[in-house]
Amino acid sequence: MNLIRTAMLMAFMTALFMGIGFLVGGQTGMLIALAIAAAMNFFSYWRADKMVLKMHNAVEVDPDNAPEFYEIIARLAEAADLPMPAVYLIDSAQPNAFATGRNPENAAVAASTGLLEKLSMEEIAAVMAHELAHIKNRDTLTMTITATLAGAISMLGNFAMFTRGSSDRRTGIIGTLAAILLAPFAAGLVQMAISRTREYAADKGGAEICGHPDWLASALQQIAGHAHNIRNETAERNPASAHMFIINPLGQHKRDSLFSTHPATENRVAALEALANEWALNEDYLIEEAEEEPVPEHSSPEAASPQPSGKAKRHDWGRSEADNASDKKKGGLWN
Repeated sequence: MNLIRTAMLMAFMTALFMGIGFLVGGQTGMLIALAIAAAMNFFSYWRADKMVLKMHNAVEVDPDNAPEFYEIIARLAEAADLPMPAVYLIDSAQPNAFATGRNPENAAVAASTGLLEKLSMEEIAAVMAHELAHIKNRDTLTMTITATLAGAISMLGNFAMFTRGSSDRRTGIIGTLAAILLAPFAAGLVQMAISRTREYAADKGGAEICGHPDWLASALQQIAGHAHNIRNETAERNPASAHMFIINPLGQHKRDSLFSTHPATENRVAALEALANEWALNEDYLIEEAEEEPVPEHSSPEAASPQPSGKAKRHDWGRSEADNASDKKKGGLWN
């Protein structure tokens, strides 16, 4: 489904690119725009991820220079049954993160230095689990290509400011205004809608990977709070990539509207809290059901107690033994 959506997106962006080319340069401009769009679509599919990483001055890290962060990603990828992605760091005080790549086999995750400095180990794990959910859902191809093509369309619209319309004067001032204003708006609208619909799914998927919706809810609140006060200069220079981040790096939107690049943080937190409550109710029901089952004769006393799910032992990342013992959530990284 995501491949079909990506193909439709590229077709829409190509048509929009050609329309702007026609408004700027008539039939000749449209043909030039078609050639440019074809080249950009090819480039975007194969190299857009590298372009986005370079755009944000991301530096690849490994177990030698970022052992703890790299281990988090490795353990999350194993829990999500994903190939190990390339791991990058971005030198930015604003806590944030994004994922990119055309498929799980060619994926990368990037986090800012501010994320590692300002969030707890559990919150960092939840954020990166969210990004791995994007990879698992194959959202990253659509999001990366959208960032590249939307940026190109915006630049073409800006170029129209220096033109006088097509040579046959069929467009005039209306055509020029459409090229300058409407086309970048349409491109932005597409990337906003795509981002919003996928963020809720990635939140749920990330919670399932790390096993703790409350960790991700806490992380989202932390990142959103810092985004108000800490400016991300690189993102400000490249706004077409804002939809890729877990929280809008350009600033927060109070309303969960079609015109925001991300759902409102409070709505995402509410959805995660509802998910946590649902899991707790299901777990309580399973425990009660297990306790009510009669103990077969000749069985050991331990058989009457609820048994673990059979997954790996829960890991302790800065959590006390009491915390780990009391946290009976099934599934996720810490089992």
